[in-house]
Amino acid sequence: MSFSRWRDTGLRLAFGEHSIFYQRHGEGATALLLIHGFPTASWDWEPLWPDLCKHFDHVVAPDLLGFGFSDKPTGHRYSLLEQADLCETLLASLGVERVHILAHNYGVSVAQELLARFNEREAASAGQARPQLVSVALLNGGLFPEAHHPRLTQRLLKSPLGPLIARLTTERRFGKTFSKIFGRQTRPSAIELHDFWTLIATNSGQRVMPRLIRYLDERREHRERWVAALTETKVPLRLINGPEDPVSGADMVRRYEALVPNPDVVALPGIGHYPQIEAADRTLRAFLEFHRKRVQQQG
Repeated sequence: MSFSRWRDTGLRLAFGEHSIFYQRHGEGATALLLIHGFPTASWDWEPLWPDLCKHFDHVVAPDLLGFGFSDKPTGHRYSLLEQADLCETLLASLGVERVHILAHNYGVSVAQELLARFNEREAASAGQARPQLVSVALLNGGLFPEAHHPRLTQRLLKSPLGPLIARLTTERRFGKTFSKIFGRQTRPSAIELHDFWTLIATNSGQRVMPRLIRYLDERREHRERWVAALTETKVPLRLINGPEDPVSGADMVRRYEALVPNPDVVALPGIGHYPQIEAADRTLRAFLEFHRKRVQQQG
């Protein structure tokens, strides 16, 4: 699907006072929820989209608040907890009762919060929690703050200089910096970089980036809760990781293997921070194998 068609065929959800963009395939009580990362949007999933739609009857991919084609309110206090609320609201509006999650980057923290909420409801209602979280697959992201290495641009955005850095960021500067988190042989093309920039720049999105980047503090604040979500759950988990990622690559894998019981990890050699874009075929294969071997068997 072309970038313009992705944008033009999207749907809208009213989330409080805000309008949220999302893509949707099919329908049904069981859905696959795709949660994107910072600073991009649901368009990240397009390389996997056609094949995911062949394997799942219902696929949903929102642009979280402040990202992509969703509203980007200035002065808003953005929160990962609110983004989890958004996902739950979207799923409820679509009648989803059972959900699989595939999450990346910023989205892995949203997934951890959704998993923590499900674990709590499951314990309280003796196995009757709804919607039922059936599986969680995670791509590169800051699951453990101590193993996450923010780039200089991220640190500057979070500093008092953040608003100035955001205003001074041009498409060219963004492309040069952004490309460095990809694998050396799998860096994005000029067209791909332009699309990524368009997602950020839509609705003057640069203005809200210093507010969005505060998620790094939230990860530290909620570390114990979100790590426990992974270590104490009965929901099948898999980590699919590009180890060349300087932000959350090989170090994150080592930390995951040290903390998560019976860790299920697939590393993709030569791949960086965006496995779903850099190696869509291998990422898809690892994701579908997870469902075939672990999720369906647990059933």
